[in-house]
Amino acid sequence: MKLKDPVFRPLSIKEIKPEGWLKNQLRIQANGLSGNLDQFWPDIRDSQWIGGTAEGWERVPYWLDGFIPLAWLLDDPDLKHRAKDYIDRIISRQQEDGWICPDWNKSRNEYDVWAMFLLLKVLVLYHEATGEERIEEVVRKALKALDRHIDRAPLFDWGQFRWFEGLIAIWWLYERTEEEWLLDLASKIQAQGFNWKAFFRHWPYKTPDEKKRWSFMSHVVNNAMMLKSGALIWRLTGLEEDLESADVMVDLLDKYHGMVTGVFTGDECLAGLSPVQGTELCSVAEYMYSLAHLISITGQAKWGDRLEKIAYNSLPATFRPDMWAHQYDQQVNQVECSKQPEPLFQTNGGESNLFGLEPNFGCCTANLSQAWPKLALSTVMKSKDGLAVTVYAPVSVDTKVDHVPVTVNIATEYPFRDTVRFTVRTAEPTEFTLWLRIPQWAQGAYVEIQGEKRKVEQNGFYPLKRVWQGETALKLVLPMKTEAMARPNDLYAVVRGPLVYSLAVEEEWKRVNEDIPGREFPHCDYEIRAKSPWNYGLCIDRDHPEAEIRFEEHPVGDCPFSPEGAPVSARVKARKVDWLMEKGAASPVPGMRWVSEETEEVRLIPYGCTNLRMTEMPIL
Repeated sequence: MKLKDPVFRPLSIKEIKPEGWLKNQLRIQANGLSGNLDQFWPDIRDSQWIGGTAEGWERVPYWLDGFIPLAWLLDDPDLKHRAKDYIDRIISRQQEDGWICPDWNKSRNEYDVWAMFLLLKVLVLYHEATGEERIEEVVRKALKALDRHIDRAPLFDWGQFRWFEGLIAIWWLYERTEEEWLLDLASKIQAQGFNWKAFFRHWPYKTPDEKKRWSFMSHVVNNAMMLKSGALIWRLTGLEEDLESADVMVDLLDKYHGMVTGVFTGDECLAGLSPVQGTELCSVAEYMYSLAHLISITGQAKWGDRLEKIAYNSLPATFRPDMWAHQYDQQVNQVECSKQPEPLFQTNGGESNLFGLEPNFGCCTANLSQAWPKLALSTVMKSKDGLAVTVYAPVSVDTKVDHVPVTVNIATEYPFRDTVRFTVRTAEPTEFTLWLRIPQWAQGAYVEIQGEKRKVEQNGFYPLKRVWQGETALKLVLPMKTEAMARPNDLYAVVRGPLVYSLAVEEEWKRVNEDIPGREFPHCDYEIRAKSPWNYGLCIDRDHPEAEIRFEEHPVGDCPFSPEGAPVSARVKARKVDWLMEKGAASPVPGMRWVSEETEEVRLIPYGCTNLRMTEMPIL
């Protein structure tokens, strides 16, 4: 039996390199928490995975899942050396029967093997980066141990709800060895796992739980992860209902819990449509990873649209610009980040929207590292007849098409600009198709190649098939239309192309939790309070907002995802309205008992550049 082939296959870490602002963003990440957790955070530095006494479950694998691609994408000798040290120490502790997880002084039957699924993903990534031959046998022995283990100790808790994550290493090993027992193991894991597809046929979470009960089934990260489950198992089953399951799930999550930034609320469980109910950073990272799999397996361009929207809005907004602090929960309307004795959130605590080392729980601290590196790895993929550009960002690709060396350089300041420039070089003349993703919002897109302008009529993937030889330059223009997107309760958000725009709110940062060990500068905790008004309604025509919003471009500098470094801004007329605060947040809906007679000009910047923001506002 053969697995079903994905439409596109991701390039390896060796074949793709970040350039421009993306490379700079990865360097900011490496200089921040991601690149330094192993130096000071006990859960990484002293983990049981490497022989210490601290946490021995998900946190080291989570961190390595982002740290490894970060190290190799930046080609940083120090980061690579530290990653290798962790992998060597983990492998050295693998037991004779293949069990690779820490012995934590309890029965193995009590160990939730979600951490093993995660660690095996990490080993596959490490092999992709280094080509180390020993990794295959390490993964094989660990999967053999897992196969025996779940016969007597079936999946439970996180492993049961994240069973599909185990398929990633299983499919990788099967494609190398074609050993039939791996398909049997995949079938057993699916049978023991939670049936997300069946659950969504009669889905009970259309409103937040009034009793604020915590549930594996409404857990926001589980929901972000499971979106790829159907596509992954489709490679074994071949069932169209598996392949298409994400369409139904995303539609429901959008309808009842969706945010204008492309993610859904969950603090920590699904939380409805209110602009002040946050979403967890882990869900942002895992949703992006699910979308990368959906693009690869289905070949559908809409998943690339969604991935960009999340990556260029929700992802950077949940970090301090220097990436030394992050939030557990981010809010679409976020006018204060402060410690609250009575939490606003459904199932998270009153520190969940602080910027800090590990607000609320440390899982996001460990997992935050994967999102930017894996976005870089999702930009270009291989198709059966060439290459597909699935996400737009500045990268360079060195690969082979039909055994011919091909280099593709993508130079762009997208998403802040509408133009993407390509330079394609081939070692010898070769015919292949370069598939260009045309977003659904891009009306009037065109490709210009060797002076010839070709209008692109359809959305989806546009095929550029030709005999490529020598060096060929081409340009893709994706016009960005301004839209006032309707949101619940007669609120609206300004959207232009892949970016959501928010009212820029002046900030006052204050350090907190200074008495807690580990909160030393720069990995410390902050409250943020507003220093400027935020209670505005917009004076625009909701049907033709472009007539009254004036956009201005600024240089793309060293820290574009920051209030000061925003590469684009907008000026718009607005008036203050009656809008109260409760529990450290703007109320979900303005009172509107009064509207100021004074019209002011206010400044909007990309959502991803903000720390405090108003995104959903009334139109006056």
